[in-house]
Amino acid sequence: MNYRMICRVLGWILLIYAALMLLPLAAGLWYGENVLNFIIAIGITGSLGGLLLIPKPRTNSMVARDGFVIVGLGWIGISLLGALPFVLSGSIPRYVDAVFETASGLSTTGASVVTDIGGMAQNYRGDMFWRLFNHWIGGMGVLVFLMAVLPMSGEHSMHIMRAEVPGPTVGKLVPRARKTARVLYLIYIGLTLTETLLLLCGGMSFYEALVHSFSTAGTGGFSTNPASVGGFGSSYIETVITVFMLLFGVNFNLYFLILIGHWKDALKSEELRWYLAIIFGSAILISLGIYKLYGSLGETLHQAFFNVATLLSTTGFGTVDFTEDWPEYCKWILMLLMLCGSCAGSTGGGIKISRLIILNKNAQAELRQMIRPRNVVRVQLDGKRVERSTVKAATTFFTLYMALLLLFSFLVSLDGVDIPTSFTAALSCLSNIGPGMTRAIGPAGSFAFFSDRTKLLLSLAMLMGRLEIYPILVLLSPRTWKR
Repeated sequence: MNYRMICRVLGWILLIYAALMLLPLAAGLWYGENVLNFIIAIGITGSLGGLLLIPKPRTNSMVARDGFVIVGLGWIGISLLGALPFVLSGSIPRYVDAVFETASGLSTTGASVVTDIGGMAQNYRGDMFWRLFNHWIGGMGVLVFLMAVLPMSGEHSMHIMRAEVPGPTVGKLVPRARKTARVLYLIYIGLTLTETLLLLCGGMSFYEALVHSFSTAGTGGFSTNPASVGGFGSSYIETVITVFMLLFGVNFNLYFLILIGHWKDALKSEELRWYLAIIFGSAILISLGIYKLYGSLGETLHQAFFNVATLLSTTGFGTVDFTEDWPEYCKWILMLLMLCGSCAGSTGGGIKISRLIILNKNAQAELRQMIRPRNVVRVQLDGKRVERSTVKAATTFFTLYMALLLLFSFLVSLDGVDIPTSFTAALSCLSNIGPGMTRAIGPAGSFAFFSDRTKLLLSLAMLMGRLEIYPILVLLSPRTWKR
């Protein structure tokens, strides 16, 4: 491995992360708060970044293993350092809790240990800004941002992009990886600003509109309101957020195709068609079960679509506590949506719809092959043949995901919690969703009651889910560190 090059990239990651802390510092100053916590955190993070830049690499070359190591260490590092402002200000006094909250923010999970959201929103506006801004940073990826602003050699930077960007395949939208990163961020920023403007029209203050747009863009789910989005009491705001949760769950490559005028190619996406079918199918089935609870067709559809959108996109905003009154089959549908996740190349988590399509088609192909052994059956997606390596990668990922889900569920249960709570806590964190399916960790619950060991374990699960498992597994493998 090129250790000096790894240190150099990690150094730039920390410097950029330190620079991003200037925004919550400015928010704190605007509201007349003491921002010494951010000054100290910026100093520590920036100094560590500067120290890592001192060793000059003999060569800029990197291999795939280097990319995984950079991504894994980078995300763990910023999770540990991003917790400092919370601890220093006292808004989240315990460091383990602060690390959990930061990892939840960066991984766009939205699971929280903060029990007094209202107090934090009122007394620590800079910290609250940082809490939700971490969703936006983590949504597209800090290393994608790094590639967008710094010159990095093409194929080498693709090793980093493939390790950080979610989905079964990652390619370039344009010939250079740096330009690809810039295109992705321009789309990301454009959608974020558009949502901010629409939320302003709904009566939100600029601060609330901006930070909720950060949270939606990263499909995270943190809110400044103790009752989440439902606390604003506005159907307009909930509808705007529903639409943008679904938009941020779409593969960003399709937005690029639309921008360059290739509308037909974008609309031909098989994953997009499945995504829309799942949304409407799930919402209609849930509406049939909850109609008696809300009395009117409009309110029923509104709640059904919002909660389908929030869990399929893995955002985790709440308007109602579906763990309380909703029928059991509706909860099962929501849990399956949590497992499924959104599209590849989006800011959402989960297994990803494209992987599930590939697995389904591969199963059908294997069945046809058994019935007619002489026939040659190929798996196709969007009319193109899916390479066997991609099918193998999707199968391997699904196997690892399910194995880790069961492992984390078992380890969480050691805290003495029941099976539904331990399973959906693991599912929520590994799929980067936020709420679980029981009252304790549902939309009205909190992860604060878990032990420190379990909080750190779930923090690891959140990072593994956001980075799609492999970068963390590479870090934990002894072979990675052998020459």
